[in-house]
Amino acid sequence: MLNFARGRSQPRSTRSMPLSGMEYPDPKRKSNFVGKILMAATLTALCIIMLKQSPNFNTPSRFSEHEEGVTHVLVTGGAGYIGSHAALRLLKESYRVTIVDNLSRGNIGAVKVLQKLFPVPGQLQFVYLDLGDAKAVNKIFSENAFDAVMHFAAVAYVGESTLDPLKYYHNITSNTLVILESMAAHDIRTLIYSSTCATYGEPEKMPITEETPQASCKLGFMLNHFAIFLFGAKVPINPYGKAKKMAEDIILDYSKNSDMAVMILSSRLQGNLRRYFNVIGSDPEGRLGEAPRPELREHGRISGACFDAAHGVIPGLKILELMDDLKDLGEEFSHFTCLTMVPFSSEKVKGTDYKTHDGTCIRDYIDVTDLVDAHVKALKKAKPGEVGIYNVGTGRGRSVKEFVEACKKATGVEIKVDYLPRRPGDYAEVFSDPTKIRRELNWTAQFTDLQESLQIAWRWQKAHRDGYAAAS
Repeated sequence: MLNFARGRSQPRSTRSMPLSGMEYPDPKRKSNFVGKILMAATLTALCIIMLKQSPNFNTPSRFSEHEEGVTHVLVTGGAGYIGSHAALRLLKESYRVTIVDNLSRGNIGAVKVLQKLFPVPGQLQFVYLDLGDAKAVNKIFSENAFDAVMHFAAVAYVGESTLDPLKYYHNITSNTLVILESMAAHDIRTLIYSSTCATYGEPEKMPITEETPQASCKLGFMLNHFAIFLFGAKVPINPYGKAKKMAEDIILDYSKNSDMAVMILSSRLQGNLRRYFNVIGSDPEGRLGEAPRPELREHGRISGACFDAAHGVIPGLKILELMDDLKDLGEEFSHFTCLTMVPFSSEKVKGTDYKTHDGTCIRDYIDVTDLVDAHVKALKKAKPGEVGIYNVGTGRGRSVKEFVEACKKATGVEIKVDYLPRRPGDYAEVFSDPTKIRRELNWTAQFTDLQESLQIAWRWQKAHRDGYAAAS
C-alpha cells in the first residue's frame, strides 16, 4: 500500500505546480510583485512632481547658452596668482567666468574665495582639468558657450625649464595648440594670450618695444653669437622662452587664415622671475594674494622671497643672477637677471658698478592689478580678424637697491644685504615702453608706487601665513 501519511506530513510547496502541461503561479507572489511595481511608480511620480516644481527643472545651465549682453570667458590657469586676479576683475565687471585649472601651480583656496564672493548661479564655475587632455578640453568646449578665452595657464620658471624641458614644451606649446583646436572646432573667435619676453632672448636696445625683434625658434639650434651675427638679436635661450615663442607662432599662423580676434600681452620679463617684467602686489581689498607651493618658492618672485625673509621662513636672501644649481649649465644663462632669488643665509645683490644712479641694475615692476586691467581692456578692444601685440609695463625702471629698501619699509623688517660683483652680460637696465598700449587700449599703469604695492601684498601675506589654508 501507498504511504499516504508520509505525504501529508510534508509541508506544502509554495512553488507553482505543473498540471496538464500548464503552470499556475502562486497568487501571493504575484500580489507582492504588483505591489512593488505600484510603489515604484508612485515614488517616480512624486519625484517628477517635485522636480517640476523646481525652478531649474528642464532649464539648461546658464554656462551652456549664449546670453545677450553677457560675455562668457574661459580663464585657463584661473586658480593661479595672476589668473585668479583676472577672474576677480572679470566677475566684478559682470562677465561670466569659467575657470579651468589642474591645480599643479594654482590654488583651490583662491577659487573658493571667488566662489564666496560671487555665489549667484551662472556667474562662476570651476572645472578641474588638465589642458593636456584634448578629449576633456573638447568636452568642456562642447558643454559651454564660451565667447572668449583668456589663456594664462603655463608653467613659468626659466630655471625649472632647463631641468625639465619636455614638461615645458608639453605644458605651454602643446596645450596652447589643444586650446586653439577646440576654439576652432567650436567657433570661439577671441583669444587673449599671456606671453613673455623670454621669447626675445637678449634685446639689443632698451626700452623694449613691440617692435623688438623676435628671432625664429629654429635658431635655437645654432650658437647664440652666430644668431646675433646673422640677425642682430639673440634667440630664446631656454625651453620656457622657446615654448612660448612656438605657441605665439602657432597662434599667429592660425590667425592669418581666420577671423579670430587675437591679443598677445607681454611684459617682457627678463630672467628667472615670472612673466610681465616682475609682477608684484595683490588685490587692494585683501581678498586674493600670492601663495606658491612650498616646493616652488625657490623659483618664485623676489617679492615673495622678501616676504619669506621678513616672516623668518628663511634666515635671509640671496639675490643672484643665476640659481647656484644652474651655474654648471654654462655662461649662456648668466646674462638673464640680477634678481633671481636663492634662499640662502643673506640677501646678496650682484653688481654695484652698473652705469645707473646707484650702481645696481634697474628692472621694471608691475602691480598685478594693473596687469589684469590690461588684459580686460585688451578683451574689450579685441576685433575679429585683427591681432594686437602689446607691452605691459610701467615704462619706469627701479634699481635693485630701491626695491630692497622698499621691501624693508613695506615689511618693517631690516633685511641684511650683501652687494657682490656682477657677472658679465647682465643688463644695466630692463624696462618696457608702454606707448603703444597707452595709445591703442587707453591703458596706463596706476599702481606705480613700489612701496605701496609691496605693503598691500605684505598685508595679505601677514594674514595668510599658510597661504589660503590660513583662511579656510
